[in-house]
Amino acid sequence: QVQLVESGGGLVQPGASLRLSCVTSGLTLDDFAIGWFRQAPGKEREGVSCASSYGATFESESVKGRFTIVRENAENTVYLQMNNLKPEDSAVYFCAADYYSCGSSWYRGRFAHWGQGTLVNVSS
Repeated sequence: QVQLVESGGGLVQPGASLRLSCVTSGLTLDDFAIGWFRQAPGKEREGVSCASSYGATFESESVKGRFTIVRENAENTVYLQMNNLKPEDSAVYFCAADYYSCGSSWYRGRFAHWGQGTLVNVSS
């Protein structure tokens, strides 16, 4: 049974940093692409970043240069390092897994396995 568990969210001030973790089990992380998505109240889910099994990474324009996705396959964990956070980054953040590649439409969120989410609130 595949499980994804996110953690690391919280309340921070604008300009701060957070590192989200996605701990995986029930799969061989080396073979899977991991995506990070977010959903703010009243808004549609948005693709944030994705890392394919072979190392290619993708970020949305809204987070490029501020967020970095990092795979630690030996730890069965994928991190999302978020720097210079802005109020518009506030959302529930989810990680998701699908076999091998992010694909050109990764941001649409067609992933097989999903975690429960962790809340990020950026506010002064």
